[in-house]
Amino acid sequence: MTTRFLYFAGSDLSPAELSAARLDGHIVEVGEAYMPFDAVETAELRARSLSAVAPPSLTISHLSAAWVHGGRAEPPARHAVCRTESSRLHHVFDRRRVLHDRAIPAADRARIGGIWVTTPARTLADLARSADEHQRAAARALARVAPEAVAPALAWIEARERLPHRRRASALLAALASVRRT
Repeated sequence: MTTRFLYFAGSDLSPAELSAARLDGHIVEVGEAYMPFDAVETAELRARSLSAVAPPSLTISHLSAAWVHGGRAEPPARHAVCRTESSRLHHVFDRRRVLHDRAIPAADRARIGGIWVTTPARTLADLARSADEHQRAAARALARVAPEAVAPALAWIEARERLPHRRRASALLAALASVRRT
């Protein structure tokens, strides 16, 4: 799949041709694709670059969604995805992605560049629940980029009585909300 600003290995150019163009400085890597060195790296380009990793049945989430929304400078080595539909999927194995086997409701996802991505609020809620400091740091960075998502993320967490690591997420999001108010 080639778009005006994205080049995928095996589409119009071979991996060798893309590598040569990258070495010559004509293109740079963005996610799972390449783009011209002088193109602006937008959320749409970042999301679209993950089209091989996230077909319509999957939604980009966690650190990958934080990268798409601009909360991280670099994409993760393996992209996090969740189910888009409520029915279980089979045979979604791919070394480039980690499947979190839960469905993302339509209210918690948005199409960016034609790819399903969790909203900034849902991404913040997912990252804030993690014990991993990299994910919590990504949550703080995403809150700086999308401060309007902190209150909805906190409301999403507080609306669920039975949610793993709910207190941890509430504490982080409340701290981020108080920083925003100051």
